[in-house]
Amino acid sequence: MAVFAGTIQHAHALITAVRGELAKALVGQARTIEEVSYALLCDGHVLVEGVPGLGKTLLVKALAKAVDVQFKRVQFTPDLMPSDVVGHTVFDMASGRFVTRQGPVFTNLLLADEINRAPAKTQAALLEAMQERHVTLDGTTAALPRPFMVLATQNPIEHEGTYALPEAQLDRFLFKVRIDYPTAEEESALTREVLKGRTGAELDVQAVSTVVTPDMLLALQACATQVATDERVVDYAVAVTRATRETPQFASGAGPRGSIALVRGARACALADGRGYITPDDVKAVARPALRHRVALSADADIEGLTVDAVLDRILDHVPAPRA
Repeated sequence: MAVFAGTIQHAHALITAVRGELAKALVGQARTIEEVSYALLCDGHVLVEGVPGLGKTLLVKALAKAVDVQFKRVQFTPDLMPSDVVGHTVFDMASGRFVTRQGPVFTNLLLADEINRAPAKTQAALLEAMQERHVTLDGTTAALPRPFMVLATQNPIEHEGTYALPEAQLDRFLFKVRIDYPTAEEESALTREVLKGRTGAELDVQAVSTVVTPDMLLALQACATQVATDERVVDYAVAVTRATRETPQFASGAGPRGSIALVRGARACALADGRGYITPDDVKAVARPALRHRVALSADADIEGLTVDAVLDRILDHVPAPRA
């Protein structure tokens, strides 16, 4: 059943308010804010990629304040153990019993900072939490609080002391979002704002106000699931995903989760725009973040200097979209 127009407009107003609050902390990253807001509506996880100093951590802190959810941060390092993420059981001498101590994954919004600095064993500790929304500690399964969202960051240019994320874990991220350098004007505005009466050493989110509660966020996510999905647009999303497996510029294409991510993202895009139905343009709007981490360039394409996003754009140009 499609959502009512009044509900759609209310959801549109709320997500617009969240974006406005994020923009107070993160200057000049409008597209990044849009894509993260889509993932928030989709109840999906996000891999945020960008060089140091572009505001990846600031984005997550601002999001936690705007949505008023519990926020925890884990700095991934080569010596980080799985128990440091999910928790562990210890013997309490005072009570004479084993006590379970929950790890930082038991939160609403988890920032996995520089996730590619930890070895695969520790990265895999997040897999069950991200996919199943629960954690198993010493044979006991504990559900994670809802809402639950992982935002992981990684540096794309520094490879010393890093570990590539396994494909199985990459596929668990709904979106891969890239933060680019701001324009000269935006950088000037950012510098003036950060240093206005302050040392500029802290990540300041004081200007960000809370506009959505956890219960309101869950209601928004439920609303996104009711956005009408035309079968022709779903078939279009599948055709785009399948085209990534057929183009010679990709050594490997996206799997079925790519199609699912496109439709999930398209529903969020439609709701954020105040519509109760998805269009092919919604699919195109989320194609880059939904597919770029699910494909791999071929050696020839890499030598030619092509990028994943450029090849995805070619696919979008050639796959025919349905008409009304």
